[in-house]
Amino acid sequence: MAYQEKTTTSYGTRVGNSIKGIFTGFILIIGATILLWWNEGRAVKTADMLEDAQGACVEMPNPDKKSAEFEGELVCATAMANTDEVLTDKEFGISENAISLSRKVEYFQWVEHKEEKSEDKLGGKQETVTTYTYSQEWVSSPVNSGDFKDPAYQGKNYTWTTVEDQDIWAQNVTFGAYVLNESLIHSISSREALELNISQEQLQALDKTIADTYARVKGLPTPNTNVAQAQVAQPAQPAQAVAADSTVLADSVKTVVPDSISQANKVDLEYVHQMGNVLYYGRTANAPEIGDVRITFEKVVPAKVTVVSQVEGNTFKPYTASNKKKFQTLRMGKKSIDEIFEEENEANSMWTWVLRIVGILLVISGFKGLFGFLETVLKVVPFLSSIFAFGVGIICTIVGIVYSLIVIALAWIFYRPVLGIIILLVAGFLIWVFAFNGKKKLAELANKGKAEPAA
Repeated sequence: MAYQEKTTTSYGTRVGNSIKGIFTGFILIIGATILLWWNEGRAVKTADMLEDAQGACVEMPNPDKKSAEFEGELVCATAMANTDEVLTDKEFGISENAISLSRKVEYFQWVEHKEEKSEDKLGGKQETVTTYTYSQEWVSSPVNSGDFKDPAYQGKNYTWTTVEDQDIWAQNVTFGAYVLNESLIHSISSREALELNISQEQLQALDKTIADTYARVKGLPTPNTNVAQAQVAQPAQPAQAVAADSTVLADSVKTVVPDSISQANKVDLEYVHQMGNVLYYGRTANAPEIGDVRITFEKVVPAKVTVVSQVEGNTFKPYTASNKKKFQTLRMGKKSIDEIFEEENEANSMWTWVLRIVGILLVISGFKGLFGFLETVLKVVPFLSSIFAFGVGIICTIVGIVYSLIVIALAWIFYRPVLGIIILLVAGFLIWVFAFNGKKKLAELANKGKAEPAA
């Protein structure tokens, strides 16, 4: 059942808040202006750097053999990224020959959701109804239910244990006759599920720990220590037997265990369950309850990769372009020079437009903040306020777009004069159309054009 709170904000308080909004509006406009200017400079510098790097890049046909002719060169090479290191997750005693080992931890918790609906009242007051709803979800960290608004859900969350997320990376990863640097190693994304094989002794110890916590939280008698020890001494007991149908997964783990991984290692104890690459803490994985913990293990395996970087001895370092920007990259699989730089230029263009849109929206919000005071003053009569807000919204959107185009144009004039002037002309045209009866003049020209052929 939903829990609701109703609050009323007085007219005077709303006017005071709107005055503060003017200051916020100025801050937003200044911040957005800086963002737009910086973004254009970043885009131009990145494009220049990529052009420089592509012109300097050469193919290394055989990375398996070091050659002095490539020393100091920016190369594009494809080879297997491999390692002899055996990585160990000490907390669970898991060891694997891999480039990386990782574990992701999730907790089954009550989560609070909030929805607000506000209504303006005659006289300038505002009535807000806040509805709180609650659902059970898997989350990345325990949720403090003591802060929940609904008293019925306060203190409902707990966990049987807490475990830290972890990523372990190999230090020595070979690339043919060369060694990859740390940045390139961390770019390898050949992730696979890590099939678990945790010892029975450790699983039993974990099961006892979770059982003790479960009993304490639920107010149950603490499990008999001698019984737990007897289970460790007799591994054939049903408590640790492999499930009869080891291919059946619980709904709560189906989404995290890939179809490709074997289920032969499935083990069900009373409070600990091992399934594929998932370790589950709770009474039953088929019906998760508050407090349950799900740990997913993955590894990064050796894979064929393409590296674009500058050769330095038996390793690599980022290439420094003429504008001092640095560049190196790693792509999965075999890629050509043209393919890699085409992808890099597309990514640069995408981020440029994303940041432009963010900047423009911030500018529009800033202008709305400046006019918010007038809108709030008219809240005494909600109908008039709504009409004014609609008109202000349109004006602020137009002014915000024009202002942003001018900032972008000035930035381009600074970094790229020709394109900057073109953008400035477009902004000037929009100002003429919307502010100086440009629409009317355009209509007159259009009608005149139709009349002349008729004559």
